[in-house]
Amino acid sequence: MAVVLILVILAVGSVVFHLFSPWWWTPIASNWNYIDNTIIITFWITGFVFVAVVLFVAYCVFRFRHRPGNRAAYEPENKKLEVWLASVTSIGVAAMLTPGLFVWHQFVTVPPGTTEVEVVGQQWLWSFRLPGANAKLGTSEIRAIGDGNALGVNPNDPNGLDDLIIEGGELHLPLGKPVKMLLRSVDVLHDFYVPEFRAKMDMVPGMVTYFWFTPTRTGTFEILCAELCGTGHPQMRGTVVVDEEADYQAWLEQQQTFTQLLAASEDQTKIASSTSSSK
Repeated sequence: MAVVLILVILAVGSVVFHLFSPWWWTPIASNWNYIDNTIIITFWITGFVFVAVVLFVAYCVFRFRHRPGNRAAYEPENKKLEVWLASVTSIGVAAMLTPGLFVWHQFVTVPPGTTEVEVVGQQWLWSFRLPGANAKLGTSEIRAIGDGNALGVNPNDPNGLDDLIIEGGELHLPLGKPVKMLLRSVDVLHDFYVPEFRAKMDMVPGMVTYFWFTPTRTGTFEILCAELCGTGHPQMRGTVVVDEEADYQAWLEQQQTFTQLLAASEDQTKIASSTSSSK
């Protein structure tokens, strides 16, 4: 009876804790309420199965408890029960997967007119690249990474010369405008995750992954790495600031282009060379 009581308390307590839990999602700040709805559907399905299984186990413990004179019946198989369990399980799995497939299709189907922003992950910081006046991002490659070109922007691509480079800083985005996040890693596996946006994606070395979203409220939101990437993984954090259009444009004007960064790097190299020569 003690075991039965513990199982019933576990089932009921889990439901009560879920309904009155002090830990819940952060307030959403993007268009991806579809993901919240999908997770809630999953909670309902898995929660129902969990409660049903635990209560069934409690019933079995009570119904088939040891009593003098009782003997267990040997039943090696029950085809009717197996078909029933397989059918119900298949329906439950399909019910959980179907909403996710629709949401995933929306997640990777980028609407026209979306601005591209590149996110570069490396141990253990975030860097960003935005298109310049021509509204096009230049190409990039790992072999181009070097002094003054930490993101590996192709210096021979004219589309990349006016790209805006933000190294290890904070990313600003305009309110209410869709953004396509191009995700790239230059060393190991990372994962770009902003909890308020309900959007995350792995960043695989040698690949460019992506997703899109539309910021729906202004504010400052923390970027996390959601994939273990080394000893500095817990400190790999950044910020995304969602601005009104005027504030966003003012921030853009303060950022350096790739050409300006190359020029500054060349000047520093010349100064260092002249200093060493004078010594």
